[in-house]
Amino acid sequence: MAVVNYIMSLGASVMMPIIFLILGICIGMGFGKSLVSGLKVGVGFVGLSVITQLLSDNIGPAVNAMVKTYHLHLYTLDIGWPAASQVAFATSVGAIIIPLGLLVNIICLIIGTTKTLNIDLWNYWHFAFIGSIVYFATDSFWWGLFAACVTIIVTLIGADRSQKKVQEFYGKDLNGISLPQAFCVSFIPYAIVVNWIVDRIPGLNKVDIDADKMKEKFGVLGDPIVLGVIVGIIIGILAKYPFAKILQLGVILAAVMVLIPRITNLFIEGLSPIANRTQEIVKQRFKGKEFNIGMTPALVIGHPVTLVTSLLLIPIILFLSVVIPGNQFLPLASLSGLIYIFPLVLPYTHGNELKTLLVGILSLVLGVLSATTLAGIFTKAVKIVQARLIPAGTSSVASIDFAASPLAWIVYEGTVNLPIIGGVLLGFIVITLMIWNRRQIKKGL
Repeated sequence: MAVVNYIMSLGASVMMPIIFLILGICIGMGFGKSLVSGLKVGVGFVGLSVITQLLSDNIGPAVNAMVKTYHLHLYTLDIGWPAASQVAFATSVGAIIIPLGLLVNIICLIIGTTKTLNIDLWNYWHFAFIGSIVYFATDSFWWGLFAACVTIIVTLIGADRSQKKVQEFYGKDLNGISLPQAFCVSFIPYAIVVNWIVDRIPGLNKVDIDADKMKEKFGVLGDPIVLGVIVGIIIGILAKYPFAKILQLGVILAAVMVLIPRITNLFIEGLSPIANRTQEIVKQRFKGKEFNIGMTPALVIGHPVTLVTSLLLIPIILFLSVVIPGNQFLPLASLSGLIYIFPLVLPYTHGNELKTLLVGILSLVLGVLSATTLAGIFTKAVKIVQARLIPAGTSSVASIDFAASPLAWIVYEGTVNLPIIGGVLLGFIVITLMIWNRRQIKKGL
């Protein structure tokens, strides 16, 4: 645990460059090129962390002001994904999740049930999270391990099935790159369903507004930097800020809209050489086989539709949380991370703003209910592992990421509330998906 905690305490900005340096040398890129690629990824993480913190520092007070102004008090407090990741890695399941995840991944590669090699080790905490809460709920290390393995395999399959759409939508820079992040993969089914329904509703199916069309139809008002100002002003007005503070919030959100896409370019610059070199090796040594490198979704979170939709969702979900029957969870600390809902949604909605917003609303409505359901075990886990993360006077905590994920909810319910039947059913579903994905891979799909 001490070794694992030390490695994870380095943070993604240090850990990932070391990983990419080692990987680059192993695949023959040379020390210099590997070092530069790794450092670009590290700098990208630092930049993203700074901008995310800027967003959090300014959105947080505005949200708190809205909570007080409109009396939006609910029982379960949102303590954010950093707290969730700490809990995830600080258990016996979390301690072995990186070697376990790599082992499961390699086995799946060998038997042909995936073509993704997931080296996004930082986001293995999602697998550790579900494994840890199942471990605490069942008091069984083996059930926790089973839950983590189910999540790992489903995530790999989701990354495989979405890879071509990701490449087509985001561009050739993502050739040979997939996004095996469990939280992102969770929302693919929502995107497919919403896309299918909207396409069959007269009138709505004619609404086709993406990032480029926003600029064409709305002129300067459709530019992301201006949209950032507009959304910031709306949030400031809802928070009943003074005029000067409203303008300041608008400019800060405009800065976020501009800077996140530029920072994500660093990820692409750092990761593309490694992905391209890996593909060359695969073609030379494994003729007829195709492998994808599993990378962080931070590569693509700078898309204008992702940023606009995430900001629009903040006031929407705050008010919906109060009126949703049975909900006790009010999103606060997690709101700056809403951008991670959409990396694998946009390739299915084709960047359509209306469809993406509807997916976001559906995801968060069901997500807050999931977070409410998991709040009891989440709180128990935090009390055992990191009790200091629970603010004084708070008896229930949760987080959007990963507690609002449909994948986390399904795996938890299947292993905890239906331990035998659910376990058998989950096992059957996973094996069926593996066989199906193997057939798709063989077809070149």
